[in-house]
Amino acid sequence: MVGRMKLKLWIVAVGLLLGMSAQLRAMDRWSALSQIESGDDDHAVGAVGEISRYQIRPKVWQRYASTNAHCTNPDDALGVARQIMQERCAAFERAVHRVPTDSEFYILWNAPAQVQRPRKVVLDRAERFCNLLSHG
Repeated sequence: MVGRMKLKLWIVAVGLLLGMSAQLRAMDRWSALSQIESGDDDHAVGAVGEISRYQIRPKVWQRYASTNAHCTNPDDALGVARQIMQERCAAFERAVHRVPTDSEFYILWNAPAQVQRPRKVVLDRAERFCNLLSHG
């Protein structure tokens, strides 16, 4: 009887550990960016009017979004964010002849003019972004 109870407890413990490890999977860049910028809130509006889960400034949104794209639609927001970063990453690659690291990717998103010398607050957020990528 004691042996069966130990086995059942062991099975429950293993199940819990497997469940936890599934939750600890690393995020992709877009999921981590959304998490850092808005906590995945499609209706978030930032301090200077940033919109969407990625907190895109309205003028930047207008530049990249199609006329029927809506900032509260996660697919539309992702499409706009991808276009923005495609352009910023291409400019970075032309300038330094390599792709950006994860930290540089975040800095390019949040403060592209600071990519060479980011402020501490931007570096701290870039570190949190990288932690989400590596730890989930």
